[in-house]
Formats: sequence, structure tokens, C-alpha cells
Amino acid sequence: MRDDGAVLFTLAFQFAMMSLLAFGGANAVVPEIHRQAVEIQGWMNGRQFADLFAIAQAAPGPNVMIVTLVGFHVAGFTGGLVATFAMCGPTAVLACFLSRTWDRFREKPWRVAVQAGLVPISVGLVAASAIIFTGIAVHNWVAMLITVATAALAYWTRFNPLWLFGAASLMGLAGFV
Repeated sequence: MRDDGAVLFTLAFQFAMMSLLAFGGANAVVPEIHRQAVEIQGWMNGRQFADLFAIAQAAPGPNVMIVTLVGFHVAGFTGGLVATFAMCGPTAVLACFLSRTWDRFREKPWRVAVQAGLVPISVGLVAASAIIFTGIAVHNWVAMLITVATAALAYWTRFNPLWLFGAASLMGLAGFV
């Protein structure tokens, strides 16, 4: 039987650390959340993680919902609260204290360089998330076709992605995926 105090501490510690690395939002640290929850802690398998991510993305609200769902899966309601506060708390406190200082150095070359450097880091972290989920989701040629079509439509059109979610869901219900 697992020690709930140890699990809650692990959730709090891991998400607090990840919150300080989440440049670009919670989606930027999804690869690390996946690594911790699936590969290191063994709290769930890759498919369960992908399902939680899909629910978090489909639900209205911020992208940080994945954190709440992982915490809930691991330790129920308390786990969801602990994970959410651990992910949001440190960065909120840091932003509160540093925002005035950061604004004061608006025109400094080092600030411009730091901000310019964070953009590719954020994009790279989000791209790593996409690669992880592609590996989990693509288990046959139909899933690969849906993945490629969705990426192409999202990139080259202004087509609402909710329609793509709906179409993929119907294909899953029909047994194609």
C-alpha cells in the first residue's frame, strides 16, 4: 500500500519544480510531467496520460488542467489540489515579486536577449510535447493519418480544431482508431 503523504509530497515537489520551468505555460513541461508520471513514478501508463491530456485540452479553461487531472488520478481530490497549487503557486509568487523589477529593465539589452532566448525554448518544449503524444497516439495507419491531417489543417487553415476533435471522436466510436 502506498504512503499517501509521500505521494502528496512527491506531487507537490515535482510540480513546484516544473512550475519554475514552464516558460510558455504548462504545455511546455508536458514531456517532464509525462516522464515523472509514467516513466519514473509509474502512476499511469502512456495511454492514460494521453487521455488525461486530451481531456485537459478539450475542457474549457487553462492548459494547466493536465496538472490537476494527473494529481487527481494519482491521489484523488487532494492530489488534484496539491498538484494545481504546486504548479501555480511558485510562479505566481515569483511573478508578483519580480514583475516590477523586470519592467524596470525593459530597455536593457540583457532583458531583450533573455526574452528572445525564451521564445525558442518555449517552442522547443511544446514541440517535444507533440512528439511524445504522437508516439503514444499513433498505433496504426488510421491514427497516423488523423494525426497528419489534423496537424496540416491546424497549420495551413483557420479551421476550428473542435471540428477535428469531433471527427476523430466519431472515427474512434466507429472503430476505425
